[in-house]
Amino acid sequence: MKPTFPERPGSMDDARLKMMEAIARKKLVTAQYNGQSLTLAPHLLFERHGDLFVSALNLNKNWRSDEEPRLGHFKLGGLAAVVLSDDGFDPLPGFDAAPPREQDTPLLGV
Repeated sequence: MKPTFPERPGSMDDARLKMMEAIARKKLVTAQYNGQSLTLAPHLLFERHGDLFVSALNLNKNWRSDEEPRLGHFKLGGLAAVVLSDDGFDPLPGFDAAPPREQDTPLLGV
């Protein structure tokens, strides 16, 4: 008998695949993170201690006028209801696809 696996809507694999597509196609995503609705411009998918993270510009963040927008790092396991948008984005000027920490492993960048 062939084993069956239940569908897992909103699973980690689903979020990972959507985030990979968003990075490859430079598309925005919306997601829930710590109870907040975010619009993210994902720039880099990386691994840290066996967990997946995404470096992304949070378009919902209010920046001070003298502050340059910068990427935040979001644990993929904490993202829920990830939806790929039709809207594209331009990577931050001077973006370097190097991971945030030396021991992090980069997987995919814009």
